[in-house]
Amino acid sequence: MTTHKSFKRRIRVRIEKTGESYTAARRQLISRAQRQARETVTAAAPESISDDGAPAISPDSSTRSPSRGGEYPMSDEAVRNATGRGWEEWFALLDGWGATSRTHREIARWLVRDQGVAGWWAQSVTVAYERARGMRRRYERPEGGFGATASKTVEVPVERLFEAFADEGLRARWLPDGSLRIRTATPPKSVRFDGQGATRVSVGFYAKGDHKSQASLAHERLPDADAAERMKAYWRERMAALKEMLEG
Repeated sequence: MTTHKSFKRRIRVRIEKTGESYTAARRQLISRAQRQARETVTAAAPESISDDGAPAISPDSSTRSPSRGGEYPMSDEAVRNATGRGWEEWFALLDGWGATSRTHREIARWLVRDQGVAGWWAQSVTVAYERARGMRRRYERPEGGFGATASKTVEVPVERLFEAFADEGLRARWLPDGSLRIRTATPPKSVRFDGQGATRVSVGFYAKGDHKSQASLAHERLPDADAAERMKAYWRERMAALKEMLEG
């Protein structure tokens, strides 16, 4: 049973309005929160996303904990508005629950199931906690290994953006090293590549209107944090070149 008082109040209000059971009302509220979180990410059109499998609003929106010096993916106000608690409150609650001895999956599941946190925010809180408690290194993925991500919004239709990745000739104009080889492609939604060595590159495409779209890229199976840092800088540079090519 959830200990999140504000969430429990929302459940009771919904029950009074709809006559649903507690379980049904709780399920509907969690589902709504998850949809709203996804819409927030889409509307924000971030220029980069988290290197931990958790979304981030933008590189400039992160803040630092005054007590720990750790970096948070978004402001204390943002996480409080979305979840009912600020960073330090969540960390204290997770400490009391014994989260330092739990896996990433266990923490995220507990936040969703017992605290009523939407899945998107549960991942963000989990990653921030793991970093603050030294349970995760920068760029380390929840499933192990290292990865780097980048995202770019471009003033072209999503079909054109997809083509710039999937068409070898177009891709060579902004990615001249020829390091990618297509594994699978689903126009105009996604494309997966073999990268150098045993690495993999996945790109998702999202329409932001008739003439605006976003590409979100994840480069996985990197050997260490240094390699992830280098690839993050590389993809930022290359996707800036992609934007210049398509918009120019």
